[in-house]
This record gives sequence, C-alpha cells and structure tokens, in this order.
Amino acid sequence: MSVLAVDIGGTKLAAAVVDPGGRIAGYSRVPTPHDAGLDAEGLWRTLEALLDKVLADAGSPPLVGVGVGCGGPMTWPAAEVSPLNIPAWRGFPLRDRLRARHPGPPVRIHNDAVCVAVGEHWRGAGRGRGNVLGMVVSTGVGGGLVLDGRLVDGASGNAGHIGHVVVDPDGPPCKCGGRGCLEAIARGPGLVAWAREQGWRPEGRDVTGVELAADARRGHPLAVAAMRRAGRALGIAIASATHLCDLEVAAIGGGLSQAGALLFDPLEEAFRTHARMEFARQVQVVPAELGQTAGLIGAAALIYGGDRYWSAD
Repeated sequence: MSVLAVDIGGTKLAAAVVDPGGRIAGYSRVPTPHDAGLDAEGLWRTLEALLDKVLADAGSPPLVGVGVGCGGPMTWPAAEVSPLNIPAWRGFPLRDRLRARHPGPPVRIHNDAVCVAVGEHWRGAGRGRGNVLGMVVSTGVGGGLVLDGRLVDGASGNAGHIGHVVVDPDGPPCKCGGRGCLEAIARGPGLVAWAREQGWRPEGRDVTGVELAADARRGHPLAVAAMRRAGRALGIAIASATHLCDLEVAAIGGGLSQAGALLFDPLEEAFRTHARMEFARQVQVVPAELGQTAGLIGAAALIYGGDRYWSAD
C-alpha cells in the first residue's frame, strides 16, 4: 500500500512514494521553473516528468491515493490552483489533471503549509499532541491548524493561513494586496529585498534567503539584521495565533527554517515578549521535525489519515 505524495511550492517541486508508516521511497525534487514565457502546460509537463521518475524509482507500486500540498490560493477542495509564487498557474485544474492521470484512487489536494501541519501532527514534532500550528517559511509563508486532533479547514479551506496575519500595520506591501503581513516581512525574497535596500551587496544576481542566511552565519551585520527581522515577525504572529487557538506546539518548516538559531533566537525572544498569558507560555516553538519532507508526509496523511485530516469527500 503506497501513496504518491507531491509538494508544489515556489522554490521546488518534490514527490515521493510514502508508506503507511510515513517512510519515503523514490524521492526526487526539481527547482520550480520560472522561465520567462513558461505557460501552464509547460509547468504541468515538468511535474509529470517528476512523477514518472519517482514512481519508476520506487518500482511502480500500486497506489491507494495521491496526496498533494500546493501553494495557494486555490479553490478547495476542487483544487483549481493559483499559487502567488507560481505565476504560470492561474486557475489551473490540478486535481482534475491528476485524477485523469491516476484514475481510481482518491486525489486529495490541500495548501502546502496545511500539509506541513498535518505531517508534523501525524509523524513529527506534534505527534501525540492535539493542538498544533504547522508553518512553512520559504518563498512564501503559510500555515495550517490541527485542533483537538483534527485538521481545521475553515469556510474555504484556508484556516491557519498565518502568512497574512498583520504583524506591522505600517510595514511593507504584500502580494495579497494588504500591508505588513507576516509573509511580506519574513518570506525569503522579501528578506533579500530588504537587506539589499539596507546596503547588503551579495555576489551574484539571483540570490535567495539561503545565501542571506549563509552571510548571517558569517557575521555580516545586515544579514544578521534581516534574520532578526524575520524572527521577530514570526514570534509576534505565533504569539497571536497561540492566544487565539490555545496551541501546544508550533512547528516551523521550509527553507528559511534551516537558518537555525539565527532565526529561532529572535523568534523565541519576540514570542516570549508577546505571549504573556500563562497558557500561552507553555507552547513549544520548534523546527519541523520532519524537515524538508514534512509537506510530503502530510500530503500522504491526507490519504492515510482521512478521518482526521480530510473532510471534503
């Protein structure tokens, strides 16, 4: 029994075959293409080639389902996707395409950050806990909520979308049309842009948050300041979510979370400053235990743990 799990984000496309214990086989990933002129079908062909490779590497096992985490927004559960950080897809019928490719088993698609939350609750840092916030901090910032042991979808499937919690009303504009959203401040490209405005001069043109974090580890003051800026914004947002939802664990994944103490130290400082209620001070804020595979494992859990993590069929 196997699930084909897929993770679609602005930085990478990843896929794997996942067994009922959350173990991964046939894993592969490719950078998300952002070539000028790339259209919806070109991106779909890239994804199809990745899925073909993963299934072949895993020995073409029979599938009990296809689970997908994809950047939003999307219509849910129909999964016509329009990821903010993947402009080639606008209203792309991802679920219908995957159903045509894999007829028979269920195809379930949710926000990629929701899948991180589900993965961490199922097999990661939130295992055995009832109330978990899972987050992705990468090209974008997103989140998902498990409360009382079940995924909370909300009216449109967007519950837990912490990336658009306002942490600074006078802050930078966000792609959503708002201002001062957590995503506008803490996402990797936003941090890079801010650091450049402050005078950071990295080598190369297409630098990312990874290079920024590397410079921070080397002690570059502007890079360190950028990481502190992101950590502070995250801490404020998580404190707000904690007071609203009475959480036990907040697990943070995504590429920028790999910065370690550079991000988590200012995050913890801001969280402790703003989480003043006694119940809020009990929350553990930790890196995603499943690392970069959290979204894939959560996507598989949409199939394996459907009674807890899927309510739309």
